[in-house]
Amino acid sequence: MKLINSIKRDFNTMTLVMIPVAIAINVVIGQIVALLKLPVYLDSIGTVLVAAICGPWAGALTGTLSNIIWGLLVDPNALPWFPVALFIGFVAGWCAVAGLFRTWWKVIITGILVALAAATVSTPIQVYLYGGITASGSSFITAFLLQTGRDLITAVLSTNFLVEPIDKIATCLLAFAIIKGLSTRYLARFPRPENITM
Repeated sequence: MKLINSIKRDFNTMTLVMIPVAIAINVVIGQIVALLKLPVYLDSIGTVLVAAICGPWAGALTGTLSNIIWGLLVDPNALPWFPVALFIGFVAGWCAVAGLFRTWWKVIITGILVALAAATVSTPIQVYLYGGITASGSSFITAFLLQTGRDLITAVLSTNFLVEPIDKIATCLLAFAIIKGLSTRYLARFPRPENITM
């Protein structure tokens, strides 16, 4: 019963309005970054935004739907990464519940924790579905590490633990900046405004 109540708490009308906006943010920014072959992703800003103000379950759903919709409508390469997006939303949401979304330096801690989750979940996908090399710019680092004699799993893990913290800290700080730009009155309409207020 406690689990069901926790899930229900994340979803109100504002959450249902915000999720499609967040998905659009994720897909548009993620697609731009992928086309530019940048060594970061920045495709979870919307997910972290929803997770912070609506909760972990809403964040997990946003991340999952983002990658599924992105994969089905725009870029099929985005589809297999939905478990990573799910964990990004879930971990960011629980960090926000724990008060790690109230100041910029706590948001950096959130970014590090989200990065650890993302790197752990993404490594098996990258190794077993893509042979370690994906369409992202970070694959240049993996290719370099493979050329220096590292085995595939070590090269992918090393790349993920190098790139993910930079990406997820930036992602969390961008989501935090968006939240700080919203009025307190507007934020109060979301399920978990206490996550981002002192």
